[in-house]
Amino acid sequence: MPRVYFDNNATSPALPEVLEAMQPYFGERFGNASSIHGYGQQARAAVECARESVSALLGCRTSEIVFTSGGTEADNLAIFGVAAAGDHVITSAVEHHAVLNACKRLEAEGCSVTYLPVDGQGVVDPGDVRRALRPETRLLTVMTANNETGVRQPVEDIGRIALEAETYFHTDAVQAVGKVPVDVGQIGCDLLTLSAHKLHGPQGVGALYVRKGTELSPMLYGGRHERSRRAGTENVPGIVGLGRAAELAARKLAAGDASLKGMRDRLESLLRNIEGARVNGGSAPRVPQTLSMCFDGIEGEALVIALDLQGLAVSTGAACSSGAIEPSHVLLAMGLPAERARASVRFSLGQQNTMDEVTLAAGLVHESVGRLRELSPVWKPAVST
Repeated sequence: MPRVYFDNNATSPALPEVLEAMQPYFGERFGNASSIHGYGQQARAAVECARESVSALLGCRTSEIVFTSGGTEADNLAIFGVAAAGDHVITSAVEHHAVLNACKRLEAEGCSVTYLPVDGQGVVDPGDVRRALRPETRLLTVMTANNETGVRQPVEDIGRIALEAETYFHTDAVQAVGKVPVDVGQIGCDLLTLSAHKLHGPQGVGALYVRKGTELSPMLYGGRHERSRRAGTENVPGIVGLGRAAELAARKLAAGDASLKGMRDRLESLLRNIEGARVNGGSAPRVPQTLSMCFDGIEGEALVIALDLQGLAVSTGAACSSGAIEPSHVLLAMGLPAERARASVRFSLGQQNTMDEVTLAAGLVHESVGRLRELSPVWKPAVST
C-alpha cells in the first residue's frame, strides 16, 4: 500500500541535500565550534556559513541570527527576553501554544497580556492592535501564518503600528519561512522565529532573528555562545542542515516555484465536492502549503485514523496538541461551533509531494468521509428536490 504524507506542518522530511550536508559533522568534522584549534575552526566556519544562508533568506545581517533548539525555544527567548513583570504584552487568540503558554507564564509573573480576537477567517484587525496599546506595552507578538489554517496575518501593518508606538514586535514565522518570501525589513519586526524541520531541515534546531539594538535578556546562562544571547554548545550538524535547507528554500522562492500552491488548490477543489465540506479561513490570504477543512457529520480524529489506515497521513491540527480533548483553540476563536471544529482536518503539503498523490489523497478522503457518515448518528445528507 503506498504511503502519502500530508502532515508537513507538523514536520517535513529533511531533503537529501540537507542530509548530505549534515553527514560530515557527525563524523570527521566533529569539532566544537568554540574551540580554537583546527577541528573547532572547521566547525565554526560551517556554523557561520549556515548563519549567512539563514540571514540571506530573511534579508538581515548575519549578526542578527541566533541559533536555538527549535521554534518553541526561539518563541520563548523572544518573549521572556523582552517582557517582564509590570510590562504589557499584546498577542492574538490564535497563536501557537509556544507563544500562548509563554504569555500565560508572563501573566503569572506579574505581566499584563491582551489576547486579541480574530474575525471569521482567522485574521487579526490591526485596528484592534492599535486600540490595545498602552503606555506600558513592551511587546506585540503576532504570528505570520497560522499553523492550523495557513491564514496569514497583516504583519506589515502591525509592524508599522509597533514602530509608531516604539514597542517591540515579534512574529512567529515558523509556517511561513521557506514557503513565501519573508523579509524582516519589510515586515518591520524586531524578532522573528523560524524552525528548520518546517522547511525540510532537521528536527531540533531553529533560529531567532533579533534586530540590532533590541534589548534581549538570555534564558540560558553559561558560555558566551551566540553573542551571549543563547548559551550552550552549538548543534553543528543541525545548524548546517538548517543553513542548507534555507539555501534551497531561497532558491525555490527566487525561481517563483508555485508547485505547493498548485497542489493545495487542486486538493481543495477536489474536496470541496464533498457534501458539507467547508474550508476554514478559505477567504483569507494563506500560505500555499496548508488546507484546513471541516467535514460535517464526522469526528476529525476518526477521519485521521481512517485515512492513516488507508496510507494517508494528515492531522486534526497542531502536532503539539495531539491527544487534546478540547477542540482547536484556533477554530473556536474563528467562531466555529465546537462540533465543526472537531470535524476539521488539516492537510499540509511539502516539496516531496506530487499531484498524483493529491489525486490519490482526495479519493481516500471522499471514501473515508462517506464511510464514517454511514456510521454517524448526526449526519443527515441534503435532500434532493
